[in-house]
Amino acid sequence: MRNRLALATLLCLSACGVPEARLRAGLINAGLSEPLAACMAGRMVDRLSLAQLRRIGDLPRAREAASVAEFLRRVRSLRDPEIWSVSSSSAALCATGLAR
Repeated sequence: MRNRLALATLLCLSACGVPEARLRAGLINAGLSEPLAACMAGRMVDRLSLAQLRRIGDLPRAREAASVAEFLRRVRSLRDPEIWSVSSSSAALCATGLAR
């Protein structure tokens, strides 16, 4: 019984990191640096719903973004003010080193 509880706890904890890891990989694929992508993913996962994170993942041509500005331009095309606000503030705070 104790082993089952430990396994269940580990599975739950590992599931928490999956959206962040996917988003981080997607941001890197979009052309952002690894440190910037890691910082942004950590902030965005805490502030956006899974549905919103999926919308970012389904963003057409996000992989072709050559810069943060281009990526944010494509995020804006989703027409979701919350996604735009979280993405742009995360980019700004992470790029300047002000994010935790």
